[in-house]
Amino acid sequence: MTYYLGIDAGGSHCRCRLVDSDRQVIGQGESGPANARIGVEALKATLMFACNQAIAQAGLSEGDVARIDAGFGIAGIGRPGIKEQLAQLDFPFRSVRYETDAFIANLGAHQGADGAILVIGTGSIAHVRVDGRSFSIGGYGFPISDEGSGAALGLSAMRHALRALDGRTKPTPLSAAVTGRFDHDTTLAVAWMDQATPRDYASFAPLVMDYADAGDSIARSIVEDAALHVERFIEAVFERGAPRCALAGGLSHRMRPWLRQKTVERLVEPLGDPLDGALLLAGSP
Repeated sequence: MTYYLGIDAGGSHCRCRLVDSDRQVIGQGESGPANARIGVEALKATLMFACNQAIAQAGLSEGDVARIDAGFGIAGIGRPGIKEQLAQLDFPFRSVRYETDAFIANLGAHQGADGAILVIGTGSIAHVRVDGRSFSIGGYGFPISDEGSGAALGLSAMRHALRALDGRTKPTPLSAAVTGRFDHDTTLAVAWMDQATPRDYASFAPLVMDYADAGDSIARSIVEDAALHVERFIEAVFERGAPRCALAGGLSHRMRPWLRQKTVERLVEPLGDPLDGALLLAGSP
């Protein structure tokens, strides 16, 4: 019996799915942020925490674990030297293949066929597969990139809230809700900013979307600007030759209603999720 393990390791959380040779799910696991920027040793610990949950759930023995082929899609591994460092790690599996989280999302969305995906979550990135070529658009990291993402929404909300707090702009319900998390104290907000991660900024994204849906003028302007970035991503995907494009990521469903109808009509529904793509990467039939 051969087993296949798929990992989707993103900026907010890590998910794992374990299947047998008949592609029946026999175990699942989950852990925290798994972007390569946390360092490869910390990354390995996060990955194995999720993997061990799935292995325990499946009741596999040590010998079974040695027959696992694994596919890992990891955010941030495009940075120089990361793949080489990962190759030095000792995992207990028969084989391990690494790609970006965007790669496996695209692989799963089109079941290995040509196509593109735009992932909108904590960050944002598009990935394209056309005629044997595979490449990404965007996804260079927060704050210089990740347009239209949860982190970008949160950053815009913080900027507006601080301007409203010191009188440079008119307060809105959104600004009051954001500064309320810091007792409406600028110094506390700045202290938070000194330590804040992209995931921390992205935690404000649901708040921004809720207030935008409720008609808050600033929230609407933030979301409308994000939607323009998302649409430009989609235009670039088709300009680069993709025959189809799907959306994925935790923010994709909430952002979709803000896109123009003609943009939405060009999109297709994913045939599978990123974990399906990770399993295909691992070699699952």
